[in-house]
Amino acid sequence: MKYYPQKLESKWQAFWEKKNLFKAFEDPSREKYYLMEMFPYPSGNIHMGHVRNYTIGDVVARYKRMCGKNVLHPMGWDAFGMPAENAAIENNTHPAKWTYNNINGMKVQLKRMGFSYDWDREFATCDPEYYRWEQLIFLKMYEKGLAYKKRTHVNWCEKCQTVLANEQVENGCCWRHTDQEVSIKEMDSWFLKITDYGEDILDYCDKLPGWPERVLTMQRNWIGKSHGAIIRFPLKDSDEVIEAFTTRQDTVFGATFLCFAPEHPMVREIIKGLPEEGDVLEFVERTLKMDRYMRTADFTAKEGVFAGRYCLNPATGEKIPIFVANFVLPDYGTGAIMAVPTHDQRDFEFAKKYDLPLRVVIKPPGQDLSEETMTEAFVDQGILVNSGPFDGQRNLGALDSIAEYLESKGMGYKTVNYRLKDWGISRQRYWGAPIPIIYCEKCGTVPVPEEDLPITLPLDLDMRPNGGSPLPFSSSFFETICPNCKGKARRETDTMDTFVESSWYFDRYTCPDYTEGPLDQERVNYWMPVDQYIGGIEHAILHLLYSRFYTRVLRDFGYLKVKEPFTNLLTQGMVCKETQECPEHGYLYPQEVKEDCCVRCGTRVNTGNTVKMSKSKKNVVDPQPLIDEYGADTVRMFCLFASPPEKDLEWSDRGVDGSYRFLNRIWRLVTDHIDEITKVPVYEGKDSLPDRLKAVHRKTHQTIKKVTDDIENRFHFNTGISAVMELVNEVTQFLNSKEKKDDTAWSIIREAIETSVVLLSPVVPHITEEMWEMLGHDECLITVPWPEYREDALEVENRLIVLQVNGKVRSRIEVPVSYGEDEIEAKALADERIKHFIDGKPVRKVIVVQKKLVNVVV
Repeated sequence: MKYYPQKLESKWQAFWEKKNLFKAFEDPSREKYYLMEMFPYPSGNIHMGHVRNYTIGDVVARYKRMCGKNVLHPMGWDAFGMPAENAAIENNTHPAKWTYNNINGMKVQLKRMGFSYDWDREFATCDPEYYRWEQLIFLKMYEKGLAYKKRTHVNWCEKCQTVLANEQVENGCCWRHTDQEVSIKEMDSWFLKITDYGEDILDYCDKLPGWPERVLTMQRNWIGKSHGAIIRFPLKDSDEVIEAFTTRQDTVFGATFLCFAPEHPMVREIIKGLPEEGDVLEFVERTLKMDRYMRTADFTAKEGVFAGRYCLNPATGEKIPIFVANFVLPDYGTGAIMAVPTHDQRDFEFAKKYDLPLRVVIKPPGQDLSEETMTEAFVDQGILVNSGPFDGQRNLGALDSIAEYLESKGMGYKTVNYRLKDWGISRQRYWGAPIPIIYCEKCGTVPVPEEDLPITLPLDLDMRPNGGSPLPFSSSFFETICPNCKGKARRETDTMDTFVESSWYFDRYTCPDYTEGPLDQERVNYWMPVDQYIGGIEHAILHLLYSRFYTRVLRDFGYLKVKEPFTNLLTQGMVCKETQECPEHGYLYPQEVKEDCCVRCGTRVNTGNTVKMSKSKKNVVDPQPLIDEYGADTVRMFCLFASPPEKDLEWSDRGVDGSYRFLNRIWRLVTDHIDEITKVPVYEGKDSLPDRLKAVHRKTHQTIKKVTDDIENRFHFNTGISAVMELVNEVTQFLNSKEKKDDTAWSIIREAIETSVVLLSPVVPHITEEMWEMLGHDECLITVPWPEYREDALEVENRLIVLQVNGKVRSRIEVPVSYGEDEIEAKALADERIKHFIDGKPVRKVIVVQKKLVNVVV
C-alpha cells in the first residue's frame, strides 16, 4: 500500500468536520484548557510563519484533548488596518472586498493543514457585530474619563498617512514601513488612559511565571518607572514656574542651565516678542522634522538654541539660561530638564559647545575636581561639595534629604515618573472602527447613544489615491443630528487603532454569538484566562501590553473576573530563508534567478543573507506547493522537527524531504506487517521477556515518558519527534534481526507501533488516523487517551559501559546495574577487544568513571 497524503488528508479532514470533533462547549465538570495563537491579518495567503505558529498550537491542543482537557481552540481574523486599505488602492478594489476574499482563501488553506479549530467561533474584527461592542466599551471608557481627546504632538507616517502610537515607532521608523522615518505633527487625537493602570501592569510583571522573561523585561522597560523629584525653577521676570523632573536631585546645586523639549507648550509663550523668537521657531520646526529616535541617538549631534530667557536655580538662587534642545523629549518627565554638565556627559558636551558655565557638586573621595581642567563629566558616586548644607554627604545618600529640603521651600517634591504614556488611538484612515463621538456647536463633544450602535463604516466610498481617509469628505457619513439638542452635528471621522480590536478578541471568542452585550459573563468566566497564548515577540510592547490594559478595564467594568489575559505565553522564533539580491533590481523571487544570475539583466546575484521570511525581501515560501507535493503532515512535521519553537527556523528543502521519507518509513512499517500485528493483542506486560524484546518494550515506555515531558513541560517537539524516530529504529532493527517472531514478539511490536502512531498523532494527525484505522480501531484517534508509561517497564537491568585504552574507545560492554567498580574493572579487562589492544603491555592504571566508562592505561 502506497502512501498518498493528499487523498487520506482530505478523507480525515472531512471526517473531523462531519463529526464536529473540535467544537467546544462549557462544561464545569471538566478542566478547561483555552489555547490560541495570535490571529492572522488576512493579507492574501498563509506563509510558513503562519504554518509554524499554528502547527505549534495545534499540537498542544490535540495533546491536551487526548489528556482529557476540555479544549477551546478558536480562530478568527484581525481584519481592519492599513495594509488592506493600501492593497485595495493599489489593486483598484475596496478594502472590504479585498479582506473578505482573502479570508475565504486563507480559511481554505488553514483547513487544508488539518488544524483543530472550532470554526463555529470564527469572526472578523471588521464585522459590525464585533466592533459595535468595541464602540460600546469606548463609550464607557469615555464616561469614566479613560478615553479623552487633546491637542498634542503625534507621530506621523507619511506613507501610512496616519498617526502612530509611540509603541508603533521602531528605531525612528514606522513599524510597518521600516524605511519610512516618522515625523512629528501637532493635531487633535483620542487617547486611552493606559497610564492609570501602569503601576498595576508593572507590578504583575512579577506575577506571570508562564511568560518569557525577555517579554516581561521589555514591558518593564517600556513602562519605565523611575523615582525622582519634580524641581520648580522660577521663570525670571515672571510669576510662572518651570517644572523639571530628575532622578538626580543630588546634583541640583550644579544645574547651570535648563533645556526645554521643542514641543513644550511654554516655548512659544516665553519667546514672544524677543529677538531670539525667529531663531527658536526655526530650530523648533527643523527639530520636529526629525524622528525621536534620531534626536536621542548617541551618534546625533546635540544641538540647541538660547530662548532669550532665564530662570532661577531654586537651590542656589542663581540666574541660569534657558535653551531649547533637540535631545529633550516631551514625554519624558515634564518635557523640561535641568542640566548639570559636570556630572552628565551629554550636558557636558552641550555646555562646552555653547560655552555654558560648569559647577562641580560631586567629587571622588579624597580628591578634588576643577571645572577648568575637566575633560569629561564625573558620573561616579562621590562626596557632595558646593551643595550648601549637604556638603560632605555621599551624593546618593542625600537624594531624599535634598528632595525634602526643596519641598520645605516649596521648590519641589519627590515623585515617581513613568516612561509609559497614554495610548493614542486616533487613525486618519478609512479601514477601521469608527469612533462613536459626535461634535455639536451647541453641545460640544457628545457620545453616540448606546441604542444607535454600531456606527457602521460605509462600504460604498471610493478610496483616495494618496491613502487618506474618504470619511471627512463623505457628507453621508459625517453629517448627523446631535442626540441632545437635535441640531446639526458632525461625526468623528477618525477611526480606531487596529490594536484596539486585538486587545479583547480572545474574550469575544468565548461567546461570539452573544447579542446582549460585549461578553456573556458565564461563558467568559468559564474559559478565561487563556491558558496558552502563542505568537511573535515583536508584539511584546504593542498587542501584549495593550491586552493587559484592556483586560483590566473590562474587569473594572464588570465584564469579566480576571486581571491578566494570558497565563502562559510562548513566543515562537521566526522562519528564515536565504535572500537573493540583484545589484540592479533588488531582491528577487526564485523564478527570477537562473544559474545564479538575474534573468532580467544577467548580473550575478548576491546570496547567503539568511533573514526572516518577508514579502518585501521575496524570500517567502508558499506552503501550498509543498502541501500539494508532500502533504500537510510533512509540512507540519518539518516545522516542528527542524528547531525548538522558541528558536528561529532556517528553511531547508532537504529537511522537508527528510520528514516525508520518515512518514513513508513508518507507513511501510505498519502496512508491511499489518497482518501479523492485527492478529495479536497489544502486550500487557505479564510475560517474562527475552532481553531483546525487553529492550523494545523498555524503549516504548521511555519514548512515552520522553514525548510527554517534551510536550507538557518544554514544547520541545523536535526532541519528542526524535524519540519516536528512535523507537521506530528499534522496532525495525528487531524485525530485521534473526530473533524469534512469536505471538509475544508481535504483541510487543504492536505495542511499540501503536504507541508511535498515538505519540505522533498531534504532529501528523492525518497519516496517524489512517494507520490507526488500519490497525483495527473504530474510535477516532483524537478521542484516544494519551498513553501513560509504566515505571516497571523503565527499569534497566544492565548498564552500558564504554571501554577505552589510553583514552581511545575500543569496546563496549553491558554489565548488571548491581556491579561495583571492582566488578566492572574485572569485566573490562576480560573483554577480548581490550585484551587485543593491551597486547601484553603492562597495565599502569585502570580508571572507572561513574560506572559509565573504563579507561585502561598501558
